[in-house]
Parts: sequence; C-alpha cells; structure tokens
Amino acid sequence: MSYEDALSSFDPVMGLEVHVELGTATKMFCGCATEFGGEPNSQVCPTCLGLPGALPVVNRTAVESAIRIGLALNCNIAEWCRFARKNYFYPDMPKNFQTSQYDEPIAFDGYLDVEVQGKTYRVGIERAHMEEDTGKSTHVGGATGRIHGADYSLLDYNRCGIPLIEIVTKPIEGAGELAPEIAKAYVAELRDLIKALGVSEARMELGQMRCDANLSLRPHGQEKFGTRSETKNVNSLRSVERAIRFEIQRHATVLTDGGTIVQETRHFHEDDGTTTAGRVKEEAEDYRYFPEPDLVPVAPSRDWVEELRGTLPEVPSVRRKRLQAEWGISDFDMQSLVNAGAVDAIVDTVAAGADSDAARKWWLGELARSANERGVEVTALPITPAQVARVAALVKAGELNDKLARQVIEGVLAGEGDPDQVVEKRGLKVVSDEGALGAAIDQAIAAQADAVAKIQAGNLGPVGALIGAVMKTTRGQADAARVRELILEKLGVS
Repeated sequence: MSYEDALSSFDPVMGLEVHVELGTATKMFCGCATEFGGEPNSQVCPTCLGLPGALPVVNRTAVESAIRIGLALNCNIAEWCRFARKNYFYPDMPKNFQTSQYDEPIAFDGYLDVEVQGKTYRVGIERAHMEEDTGKSTHVGGATGRIHGADYSLLDYNRCGIPLIEIVTKPIEGAGELAPEIAKAYVAELRDLIKALGVSEARMELGQMRCDANLSLRPHGQEKFGTRSETKNVNSLRSVERAIRFEIQRHATVLTDGGTIVQETRHFHEDDGTTTAGRVKEEAEDYRYFPEPDLVPVAPSRDWVEELRGTLPEVPSVRRKRLQAEWGISDFDMQSLVNAGAVDAIVDTVAAGADSDAARKWWLGELARSANERGVEVTALPITPAQVARVAALVKAGELNDKLARQVIEGVLAGEGDPDQVVEKRGLKVVSDEGALGAAIDQAIAAQADAVAKIQAGNLGPVGALIGAVMKTTRGQADAARVRELILEKLGVS
C-alpha cells in the first residue's frame, strides 16, 4: 500500500527509545576500560562477566551524566531511585540479566521540542534511565549475518557493562504524514543535545547512539492504540525516517487485508529500506524485574542536582538561532546546514580563521558531495575544520582558485597531507606571474582573431572564450578574474 493510501485510513502513533553510550573512562559497575576497538575480550573482569562473588559499584560519572541529560530534557530528577534486574537469556549477556532501572528511573516526565517544516512539535519524554550495554555477538556463516543459519557465533564482552542511558518518549500522536520526519528530527535534536552536553560523541555509525522505533496504527477516529512493532537498533537519522515510513505502509497493508499485527521486534535493512521479523516482543512482566540486591539506591542531593543544572550548555535550538543571526542566513539555509550535519564543523572552521560564507561554501559543497559518495556523515570525512579554514585562506589570498581548491580538498581526503603539502606535491598554486600570464594571453589573442575583433567593437561576449583558452594553457591555475582584466587591458577595452 502506498504511503498516502495508508494515511488516508490510519493515524500513526510512535514511541522512540534511544540508547546512548556514555563516554566514561570505565564501565557502569566496574573499573574496566571502555575504549573502542580493543582486542576481543581484553577489557573484561569478573564483575562485567557476571562471575560468582563479584560485586558491582556504580560509576559516579555515569550518574552525573544521567542527571545532566535528564535536566537538559526538562525532566524531573528523582530524589531516590534504584537499579533493577531485567532477566532474560541471551549469550551476549553473561549474567543472564541486565542491570537496568524499571519503575524508578533517575529522570522522568520531560520533553524536547523539535522543528519540522517551520512548525514546532513537543515530544514528551516518559523517562531516562541508567543501564548497562550488552556484549557483541558475531554470527559467522549463513546469508544474513544473523544467528539463524549461522555456522557458529563469536562473543566479545568488551562492550558488556558500558554505561547506557535509555531515553523513552511518551506516545507521539497527531503527527500524521509528518511522522517519519518528526521521528528523524527528534533523534537529530537529541543527538545534538547529547553532543553539546559532552557526555557522549553520539556517533550512530559506531553504535554509540541507537534508536528502537515503535509504531502502531489506529483507524481514524479511534482512541485505542493499535498493536505495535519495534524496529531495533536503527543507526542513522535517514534510517529512522525510512523505517517509520516502511512500517506505516506495512501495518496499513496488513490491517486493510484483514490481517493482525504481531507484537514483535523487527530488523531494518539499509539496502532496501524494509524490515523483517525478529522475535515476538515480551511484555514487562516477562522480564521478571526485581530490585538489584547488590546495589544501594541512588539518592542525588538537591544541591548536587542544582550544581549540575548550572553546567548545562546552550540549548542546540537556541544556539542555531544565534548562529543564524550571526551568519545572516535564512531559515532554509540554516536547515540545510542542520540536515547536512555540518553546523559544528562550520563553527569550528570559523573559529580556525575562515569567514562563515567560505566555511559554509566548502562544507555544503565539495565536502557534502564527497560525504554522499562515501556514504558517511560529512563530519566523518578525514579532513579537519582547521584544514578547511586553511583552504579558504589560500583562496582568499589568491593563491588558489575554486577549481584548484577542490583538488586540494581531494588530496587531503586522499591522505596526501595538509593543504599546503598537497599544494606543493601537486603543484597547484595559481599562476600569478604576470609574464607567464601575458604569454598565455598573447597566444589566445593570436589564435582567435574573430573574437578579438568583436571585443574591440564593443561586444564583450567572446571574452569568455579567450579566458577559457588561457585557463587551458595554464592547466586551470590562473585567476580568471585577473585574466579578464589583463585581456581587456591588452585589447584597449575599458
């Protein structure tokens, strides 16, 4: 069923659960390192492996980060809360339970405002609670990379026990056709907020931030929610939008055909934007939650909470409005920067000495194109804001033109060094020697007598052909504006 037909009969209701890995030096309940990329099972101990007799201790920095996240999301901070055991069996959870929070989260009842198509939507936050991450399973063999059909599985427990914050929205109703866009905008705004707080890099491509997208449909005019599906571990903003859109169409097709929606988890497939069934979704009681007996309750003092409130940064939405005013750009232009994920890179490029126009030009132009070709976020490109600022400075000084600057950026991205090194290695500086330019101009004038005659008669159109000939002779390394000036000067045209 088409997306439009689905919405003509049903209202979507969403619930988004976002897991954020905190950037602490050690794990949630032990002293093991959290560095990414270590040798498998090299960052483990009896506590995070769940060995008998090992006792957990809460990471204070993780609690502090949780409180700051809750405050930034306009939540109430619990005066007293505790951890619980969430019981389930899976090989990547060696204790056979996850230490999490259930009915007593550290932060609750908040909201986050997002803007979509010029309108502000308030997304209610049900809760933000602390928990630990699981290990990583790698299923070898088979066609899908999943456990079914695999020859064997490998388990790496390095990630097991890394501090997580799970942020759960209240049901998002009334979104209509904008539901996928609102979901994407919410996750994007949340990511910006987490990064601004400095509690996580929130890089979705590395799994540092993951979204579970719940969706149900109900016929127009009906108040009762439909049966939901939960698309697990969606790891990019674009995929959040695509997953919601596909599930709306899938649910509508099943319901219109008289079928029943199964409450289940589903897997999202990046290649074609579809989802497939995972496992039947448990209810809360299936996890047999009970208070964690090995951990004391967490009771943050009000003085500590207020002290942490004072450390909150400028809200990303407010910051964007300020930057927009400073840069003198339209709402549309600012939204383009946000959509490209380039705001922070541009800020850092300006801080490195570039003007805002040049910074925006390169990040939204050549660099956005390269990121799209590589299938990565623009900020994941192997080039720094300082290097982009240096390219802009070389252009401003007349040592590079735009064509040459693009080649310099290409060289930096290829690992050939800093901009100045690429310029030197590739011989890319603008030809500024008046003698060399004069010779190239004389050659172009001699070869195009008809164009010269028209120019001297007052028709400046053919000047472009002469400039093109000079640029070809100099391999594009001349300043086109200066070439034009010299041509007209030689031909005695003002």
